[in-house]
Formats: sequence, C-alpha cells, structure tokens
Amino acid sequence: MKVSETFIPTLREVPGDAIIVSHRLMLRAAMIRKLSNGLFAYLPLGLRSFRKVENIIREEMDAIGSLEIKPTVVIPGELWKESGRWEAMGEALLRVKNRLDSDFVVSPTAEEAFTAIVRDELSSYRQLPLSLYQINTKYRDEVRPRYGVMRGREFVMKDAYSYHTNDESLDETYQKMGRAYRRIFKRCGLTVIPVRADSGAMGGTGSEEFMVESEIGDNTLLLCAGNSVASSAGNSVASSAGNSVASSACGYAANVEKAACKPDYTVPASIEAAKAAAVSIPALEKIDTPHVKTIEELCGFLKTDAKKFIKTLIYKAVNVELDLSKAPGCAKLVQRKLAPDAPLVYPEAFFAVTIRGDLDVNEVKLAAILKAAEVMLAADTDVERITGAPVGFAGPVGLTSVPVIADETVTAMSDAVAGALAKDLHYTHVAYGRDFSPWLVTDVRTVVAGDRCPVCGEALYEKKGNELGHIFKLGYKYTKSMRVSYLDENGKSHTPTMGCYGIGLDRTLASAIEEHHDEQGIIWPITIAPFHVIIVPIKYDGAVKTAADSIAAELGKKGIEVLLDDRNERPGVKFNDADLIGIPYRVVVGDKNLAGDTPRVEIKRRAEKENRLVELTKAAEELTELVHRELAELNR
Repeated sequence: MKVSETFIPTLREVPGDAIIVSHRLMLRAAMIRKLSNGLFAYLPLGLRSFRKVENIIREEMDAIGSLEIKPTVVIPGELWKESGRWEAMGEALLRVKNRLDSDFVVSPTAEEAFTAIVRDELSSYRQLPLSLYQINTKYRDEVRPRYGVMRGREFVMKDAYSYHTNDESLDETYQKMGRAYRRIFKRCGLTVIPVRADSGAMGGTGSEEFMVESEIGDNTLLLCAGNSVASSAGNSVASSAGNSVASSACGYAANVEKAACKPDYTVPASIEAAKAAAVSIPALEKIDTPHVKTIEELCGFLKTDAKKFIKTLIYKAVNVELDLSKAPGCAKLVQRKLAPDAPLVYPEAFFAVTIRGDLDVNEVKLAAILKAAEVMLAADTDVERITGAPVGFAGPVGLTSVPVIADETVTAMSDAVAGALAKDLHYTHVAYGRDFSPWLVTDVRTVVAGDRCPVCGEALYEKKGNELGHIFKLGYKYTKSMRVSYLDENGKSHTPTMGCYGIGLDRTLASAIEEHHDEQGIIWPITIAPFHVIIVPIKYDGAVKTAADSIAAELGKKGIEVLLDDRNERPGVKFNDADLIGIPYRVVVGDKNLAGDTPRVEIKRRAEKENRLVELTKAAEELTELVHRELAELNR
C-alpha cells in the first residue's frame, strides 16, 4: 500500500491531555483520534494492528474449542434484573429506554446475555461442557476515563463463558483458558505477570489476572523477591521474541486485593489457648487519653509503637450475602432479593473490624469475606451511634451492637491497647480471648512490600500493573439467579456451573506500545505491526521509483505486508514518520546506492540502530526470511 493511498495524519507535537506513552504515541502515529472524553476512533494504521490482536485471540480461542458467537451490544434490562445486577452495578451501568419505555443496558459485560442464550437452548447433560466467546464492543460509564484507550468508556473485549456439569470440568476449561492466554500475550510480544486476584463484582471463587508492568498501573502487585520480571516499561526491546510470562523462584505473585503473607506472629491454637496465655497479663485497665484519637497520637502519648495497639474501624457493607442471622447486633436486619431468583441479601449492615495498629484493612478482602457488593468506612454519625463514643475511641471490648471481625494479627495480641468506647478513654492490657471474643477471625490485612512471601518466606516487593486479562470460576452465581438447568442421565434437573474469561483488546494493543518503544516512536512486535516493511524512496522518481516498486511487488507476492512512502517529502520527514509508526523493517532506496555495477538498498530493523546495505536483487528475499523468522519466533 502507498502512503498517498491511505490516511496517516501523524503529529509532531504531543497532545496536552496525553500523559502516558501509549496514548501519546497512538495519537502522534495516527492510530487513533479522540471523539469525546473516553471515546476514541481507530484510524487505518491503528485498526490494522487492532485486527491483528483480534485475530491472534480468535485463533487461540478456536484452538481450545471455544465457539464464537455475536450477541448484541444493547441487552434487555430484564436480564440484568434477573441476575440482580441492575441495581448492584451502580452508575457505571449505562441504562437506556426505547420508545416503548422498556429498559435496556449498553453492555459493560456479557454474563447475562450469554447465560440467557444458553438457558434457552440447554436441556441435556450431553450438551455440556460448552464454551462460547465473543469479540465485541462494551461500554462502562467511567467517572474519570484516562490514559487513552487504556481506560476508555467504550472498548472492545474478548469474553468467553463456559458451562459445566461439575467443578472438575470447569477446572479443565479454566486451565485451558490460562494456557491460551499465555500464548496470546506471547504472540503479541508482551511480558505478562499472572497473579492471584479477587473476583470482584463478577463473583465466583478461583480467579487469575494477567498483568503488565506499568508506571501508571491501576493495580498494585506483590511478587516474591526472586521474581525475574524485566522492568521493560518505557524502554525499547531489542527482540520481541522470548517468554511472555514472568516467573518467580517460588511462583508467588498476587494483586494486592488478594495478596497474603507469611505471619509475623504466632496464632494461638484456640480461643481457650489464648485465654490460658493471658493469665499472666495484668487485668484490663482504663486510662485517660485526652484528645488522643489516632494511632500516631497514641504512640506518642504512651511512648510505645503501633504494634501494641488494636485498631478498630467501623465499616458499612452493602448487599451482604453472608448469613448474619446469628451475628451480634443483627437480629433486626431484614433480607431482601435484588431479583426473583437472586440470593437473599442484607441491603446494609455494619461491622467492627479490628487489626494490629501498624497495619491497614484490605477492603476488597473484607467485601469478599462478607459477600458484599461494597464496603466503606462508616460515617461519623454511624460510628458514634454504634460505639457510643466519638470517632477515635472504638474498641472490641464490650462492643455488642455490631459483629466484631478480627484480623488474624489480633489473635496474637495478649497485652494491647484499644479504645474503651468512651471519649478520651482507652484500655491497656487488652488480651484476645480473655477480654473479647470476635464473631469472626480472618485475614483482612493489606500486604505491603517487605512482608514475607507465604510460599517461600522471601521478602515481597511491589510493582504497578495494568490488567489485560482475567479468568474466573464463577460457579453458580448467574446460572442459579437466571434459572438455568439441564437433565442428567437419570432425568434429574441440575444447575450448571460456570466460568468467565476476558481480555481487553484495546489495552493489549496499548500495552504493547508501552513495552516496545523508544524516544523516536513505537517499536512494534512484528505479529501486530500494521505492516511488516516500510519502503522509503529518497525521491520517488526514475530508477528509485522503479526499484521501490519492484521490491514492494516482490514482497507482496511473498505475503509480506508493505507500506511504500511515495510522498514528495524530505527524507528526514519520511524517516521520522517511519520510526514514529514503528514498522519493524525499513528499506531506504536512493540514487547513490543504486548507482554502480551492484545496485544496493539500505535495510534497517526498527529495534536496532545500525543499518546495512543489501543487493537490490536479494533485498526482497532477505526481508521475507527476516519477517518469517520473527513471526515464527513469536507464534511458536
């Protein structure tokens, strides 16, 4: 293809609202243009690369037996009401009405649509397992869309959903999807970090995210200190081939939302053991702490460190599925259903969460434990109502108005300081088991760099990352609420279990740019480059034109994708544009090198600094070999 026949309006200046590398380069290299905040159009170059990512994903999904379908983007609101997410999804869900006043959703995710399709066709166990996928447009009404296509309002995702008769079958597909994802990202030239993750609003049990390192990542990753992830963001990559999955000495990597660590304390065998251990601890004592509310203030006031304090926070949880019928202070709570066949939930419930004073509560872990749609710190008025004291004096001793949840660190505290549920008062010599017994003991600790790996004990370290893909074992969350069933070999009705597997195409494309670029522009992995070769005639005329056309024609016959820069521009402009748009191989054709007995052209690999001269008659053959070798390396 000739540059004059396509549309590549490159930019010399960096747009002011483009902060990250991929956003800047996608705009400058004429890959995308902004239509509105969070809404981007792909131009010809960008769409060519986008389609290549799409085709790689499609090939790997087809290879594991997943079947592609094409649901609509606009989904009946009734399906979302069936699942219970019409209300639970919040303002990110774009709800619309048609002329008949019927509710619809502009799809942000497709569990409801796929499950409705399967429900209407499924009758027998012989039809399972079933794996279906789509590559389709989605919309989420982000409060703050940013970073170009990395976090837009409209985007494209590959969603796959699988349906099974048992957990063993689900796990088999889950593992197949994980392997397919690793191949997809390798073929796109990406180094990914698979991490343990929280299932979030999707629900379910097992969950794994595929992350790429990013300075502006939305996620914090905790990795074992032996991790071999190369810090490649912001640098060019000499070779786009190689392993695409980072690994560590023990294999531990987790999103901070899910991360655990090796205990730096000793947990008593039972609450009775904790009581026995507290025999030698002085009796509970109430002390005056005027105007002292925070842990930092207490440390100064009592001249001790934060590890001696039990921090107590009051949380409000929304749409709680966990059974609270026997929990303290919850007798008057009333359950309701968000949809006819959805689980019963408590619309609102409060909890006191205790943790060692030097640590922070992980709210995602807490929400998962409570099976809540959301948790948040309670308002000051609710704290005062629940504790009978101003904010800053909450504590677990004598607190019966709400369930007390203790982080595991608290069980090892036998001579601690805690709020006394009264203004300007704290308790000293607080002992777990003797002075209070929580309703629930669990892990709600936020793991940080320096904590010890739960697998091998080495120090953990942090990286920022962006999620490209996520696989879930959803279980029965949607198939039960939407009344999906099949008959087994004995004619008995059962509900299938379900898996969910997503990849963001726009993010994958942008992440390839984040990982593969230099100061001049993009350095595309050859599998997703818009073209394999760019031919730059110094002046597209005479012998130069003849030679350039000849190379382009010969490469085209061999299946090599060629962009020929036939513009009447200065060579420097053409070279700058070639580097900016990042096509893997550049061929420069000029009168000087064509002169003489052996006409030559200059070949340069975008990822390398040096160029070399190749005989004109051999150029197409050599380029074909180079391109095929790189493609084979990434695609193997």
